Amino acid sequence: MGKRRRARELALQFLYQYDSLNESSSEPPSLEESLSLFWERGGLSTDPEVKDFSSVLSMGCCTNLQHLDDIIVRYSEHWRLSRISKIDKNILRIAIYEMLYLSDIPPAVTINEAVELGKTFGTEESGAFINGILDKINKDRDKGNF
Repeated sequence: MGKRRRARELALQFLYQYDSLNESSSEPPSLEESLSLFWERGGLSTDPEVKDFSSVLSMGCCTNLQHLDDIIVRYSEHWRLSRISKIDKNILRIAIYEMLYLSDIPPAVTINEAVELGKTFGTEESGAFINGILDKINKDRDKGNF
C-alpha cells in the first residue's frame, strides 16, 4: 500500500473518531489535542511521511469543515448531510479538501483514491455515490467555479 493511501485511511479514521467525539461529548477536546491523542494512544507506529500527510488532511478538513460540508450539501442532490454516512461524508471531505487546497495532487488521483476508500470502508453504493459527487465538483472546479 502506498504512503498516501495509508495516510488517507488514517485521516478517515481520525475524522470518524473526531466526529464521534464531537457528537457524544459536551466538551470535546480541541482539534490539536484530539489529533495528538489519536497518534499517541492509537498505537500507530507509522512512517513520518504518512503521519505528516494524514495530519495535513485531518487538520485541513477540520479547519475547513463548514466550507467542505456546504459543498457536499450543494452537490449531493436529494441528500441532507445528516443522511450521509459518517464514512462517506468524511471520504468526501478529504477528497474535496485535496481538490481545493492541495494543487500538487491531480484530481483524477484524488477521485480514484476516494472511490477506493469508499469501496473498502463504506457500503456497496459508496464508491458510486462518492464518484458521482466528486465528478460534478471536479467539472465545476475545472470551469473555475471554486
